[in-house]
Amino acid sequence: MTALWTRDAAVEATQGQAHGPDWSASGVTIDSRKIAAGDLFVALPGERVDGHDYVAAALQAGAAAALVSRVPEGLEDAPLLVVTDVLEGLEDLARAARARSQARIVAVTGSVGKTGTKEMLAACLAVHGRTVASVGNLNNHIGAPLSLARLPRDCDFAVFELGMNHADEIRPLTRLVAPHATVITNVEPVHIEFFDGIDGIADAKAEILEGLEPGGIAVLNADNASFERIRARARTLGVDRIATFGQGATCDVRGLAIEPGTDGTRVTATVAGVEMHWTVGGIGQHWGFNSLGVVAVLHALKLDIAPCLERLATVSAMRGRGGQIALATADGGSALLIDESYNASPPAVRAALSVFGGTRAARRILVLGDMRELGETAPTAHAGLKDAVEATQPDAIYLCGDAMAHLRDALGPDRVTLWTPTAGALADAVADNVKDGDVVLIKGSLAMGMKAIVTALEAAGKDETGTPASRIRAGGR
Repeated sequence: MTALWTRDAAVEATQGQAHGPDWSASGVTIDSRKIAAGDLFVALPGERVDGHDYVAAALQAGAAAALVSRVPEGLEDAPLLVVTDVLEGLEDLARAARARSQARIVAVTGSVGKTGTKEMLAACLAVHGRTVASVGNLNNHIGAPLSLARLPRDCDFAVFELGMNHADEIRPLTRLVAPHATVITNVEPVHIEFFDGIDGIADAKAEILEGLEPGGIAVLNADNASFERIRARARTLGVDRIATFGQGATCDVRGLAIEPGTDGTRVTATVAGVEMHWTVGGIGQHWGFNSLGVVAVLHALKLDIAPCLERLATVSAMRGRGGQIALATADGGSALLIDESYNASPPAVRAALSVFGGTRAARRILVLGDMRELGETAPTAHAGLKDAVEATQPDAIYLCGDAMAHLRDALGPDRVTLWTPTAGALADAVADNVKDGDVVLIKGSLAMGMKAIVTALEAAGKDETGTPASRIRAGGR
C-alpha cells in the first residue's frame, strides 16, 4: 500500500525539520483519541488544550509521527516533523496534496444541505472511480486543510465541504482546495447575526467561486432568491460554465416531482430535457431538491448519470442530522426518534417539521431548542415558526432556550407542554412522556446541547442489562 506521506515528502511540503527515525504515514489526524496505526498526528494548539501535550500518547497509540512546532520534553528522539506553525504546516501538507493530485475535485457550500449533498455526490462519483470525501462536517479553517491533507495520490474524485459563519472565511479554503466544480446549495438567513443582510451571506457563499480551476463549473440553485446575484458574481470572476438546478423551466436539471415517502424520496426530473427518475434514501422535500444539484454536477462533469442514480438510494440522514432511530419505550413498545439535535436554522427547522408532520404516529411529540446566530431577527424568526409547528398537529410541544420563549408566547401557554431555559432541564420530562407508537422530533442549535434529550430517551429504553435498545431505522432519513 502506497504511503499517504513519507517523511521526505512531508519535509519537502512543509520545509520543516525531521527528528528521529524515518517514517511514513497512512493517515492524518488532529485528535489523539482517534489515532489509527500509521497516522501522522497534527499537534494543533488550541484555546483550552495544546496538542503537544498529547504527542506521547498519540505515538504510544500507534501514530507514525507527529507534526509539532516544538519538541515535547522526553521526545527528543521520537519521529517528529518540526515546523514554525502547526496549522500552517497542515495547510502546507494540504497544498502539496492538492498539487500532486490528478483527481477531479468538487467543493460544496450553502446555508443548509451541505453535508447531505456532499455525501450524495461522493456516493455517485464512486461509480466512476475511487472517490474520497471530507468526513462529517470538517469544513472550516482546520477541517478543510485536514481533509485535503488526507487526499490520496491515486484517487479519481474528491468532494469537500466548505463552511463559514463570517465573510472572508471560504475564500482561503476554496483557493486551497482549487475545485473543478463548485455547488452552492442555497443562501438562507443562517448566521445572519454576523452579516448586514442576506446579500452579505450570498457574497460570502460566492467566495467559493474564487478558487475554481480555469474552465471550472459553478452549479447554482436557480430557485434561490440570491441566484442572480451569485450568477453575476460568477461572470465577473470569468466563470463561463454555469449549470443550474431547480424547478424552473430553464434549469439544466429541472425537478418535475419530489415525493417524500416512508422509505425515501422519489424524484422525477429532466436532465438537459431527458426525463429521469430516482429515489433518495433521505426523507423530505429538501433531500429530493438537493439531489437535483448532485445530478447537475454529474451532468456538468459529463459523466454517465444513469448508473449513479441507484446510489442515491443508499444515502440517508445521519444521527443528529435527521437520522430516524427506533427507540424502545418504558411501556414495552417502540417509538420513532427523528434526531435533528446537531444544529438548527429557520429553513432547517421548517424542513424537519415537514418530515415530522408527514410521519404516521399515535402521537407527535415536538422538542425544539434555540436557533443561534440570528442576531436581531431572533425574536421574529422563532415566533415565526408558529404556523409551521401547528401544521404538524403535535400532541405535545417541549421548548427550551431564551429565544424559544418567543415561540412559546406565539403559540400560547396552553399549547406548550413545557418550556425550560436549558435542554438538560427538559430531558427527563420528555423521556417520561414518550410511549409506544409516538414519533419524536428533537431539533436545536449545537450550543443548546439537545443531545442530552436524545441520551435521556435512549437511556429510558435500555433493557435490564443496560444495553441500549435503539437502532437506526433502515431507510431512515
